[in-house]
Amino acid sequence: MNSTTVFIPRDSGALSLGAERVAVALMVEANRRRLDLTIVRNGSRGLYWLEPMIEVATPQGRIAYGPVAAEDVALLLDADFLHGGDHRLRLGPPEDIPYLRKQERLTFARVGVIDPLSLEDYRAHGGYQGLTRAVSMKPEEIVEELVLSGLRGRGGAGFPAGIKWRTTLQAASEQKYIVCNADEGDSGTFSDRMIMEGDPLVLLEGMTIAALAVGATRGFIYLRSEYPHALRTLSEAIALAERAGYLGNDVCGSGKAFRIDVRVGAGAYICGEETAMLESLEGKRGMVRFKPPLPAIAGLFGRPTVVNNVITLATVPTILERGGNFYKGYGMGRSLGTLPIQLAGNVKRPGLIEKAMGVTLRELVYDFGGGTASGRPLRAVQVGGPLGAYFPESMLDLPLDYETLAAKGGLVGHGGIVVFDDTVDMARQARYAMEFCALESCGKCTPCRIGSTRGVEVIDRLIAARDGEKQRAVALLRDLCDTMTAGSLCALGGLTPLPVTSALRHFPEDFGLPATAWQER
Repeated sequence: MNSTTVFIPRDSGALSLGAERVAVALMVEANRRRLDLTIVRNGSRGLYWLEPMIEVATPQGRIAYGPVAAEDVALLLDADFLHGGDHRLRLGPPEDIPYLRKQERLTFARVGVIDPLSLEDYRAHGGYQGLTRAVSMKPEEIVEELVLSGLRGRGGAGFPAGIKWRTTLQAASEQKYIVCNADEGDSGTFSDRMIMEGDPLVLLEGMTIAALAVGATRGFIYLRSEYPHALRTLSEAIALAERAGYLGNDVCGSGKAFRIDVRVGAGAYICGEETAMLESLEGKRGMVRFKPPLPAIAGLFGRPTVVNNVITLATVPTILERGGNFYKGYGMGRSLGTLPIQLAGNVKRPGLIEKAMGVTLRELVYDFGGGTASGRPLRAVQVGGPLGAYFPESMLDLPLDYETLAAKGGLVGHGGIVVFDDTVDMARQARYAMEFCALESCGKCTPCRIGSTRGVEVIDRLIAARDGEKQRAVALLRDLCDTMTAGSLCALGGLTPLPVTSALRHFPEDFGLPATAWQER
């Protein structure tokens, strides 16, 4: 009798929704019924309203069921779900679920499909083909392939990754580093975590390709402390790669050495900023550095350092495997390739959506997300994390690309979208942005440290003020936001005015202001 394979996610999002209880219940029930099962703990596919979503391998392909609770297991077995039997939780082949079918999964092609800690599974689904090609190329050729692809940093600023790599390659030094910024701290974001828990080897492969490209021998993953599952998975994946010769003193027989270590942060949001992260990696307090010099020239321990986030590095193997021209075939304008978008907040179908850049906010929120979970009218979406701008429902036809959002006073950031219905108080949301900055500021520069604290006070004054006093509070808040934008040392203070000014511009009534109170100068 052949064993039947059942896939149950080990992703921490699915675990929080009961995936471990489902796995235990299935093992207990299978033992009681003397069924021959192989349970594979895969990553989540990112359809979080259907988690825990389990899949069973049948002769016709994988069949998904969800959301499954532990008490559903016995009834699923009664319905012969091990052979794709009919049940109210049956979703059919996962690739046919519209939420997945309408995506363009490149970086996330294996997430939810493979066993994250199986080298055989990873290689069977195209893993390490990019590194194999990179080993046969000159460093300059690897860098130029990345430049050709048009890949921009997926962590916030959108700086061209190939230009950063080229700068580090050209910097003269006996020691260079690759640093992966995995301090994913923006509200409503989880794509980094999904990669690290669902396909960790693709991150290691991307870092190794970067090392070959610029001449680095050491790599570090700076991981946020709130991700213990990712830490365990990454540690096991690094050990697997070392045993197989994909990391170590002789990477894939190239004669070049590269090793990766994981370092866990202490929970400071500011350490998501690359220079503060480097300070923390060096054992110092996480405080922003003055630039120049850029990290690409003088980064970790003063040596040339490539700093990219998880999604940027995890995209590199696809580019090396399939070519820069293939990757640039997705997207629009100067925003090329695909972007993993995280849909969260008051939305019916939250989850991970990978689409070519240029997809509209309306398509994401309504076609994928299904509108608000409350059923009430949508009022606002925040794009780009806690420092991102708020957009009203009337602006949802904006395409998600760097230049378009920047022209409208917004940013792509880490690709997080948080949805709000018409019960939201936008004045309170604006206040939260200033308060968040005040709490998370490293304190090094005055505009951020003092400006955010005064910003909370001014917004409180604006909310409580009478008509005549409101205009004075608006003028003061405008000057304060201008000072923070122009004078802050890093993006924390520099971008905090974005949610504040966008809330005032699009939702002045929540501050007790007329529609023309916040006009562009």
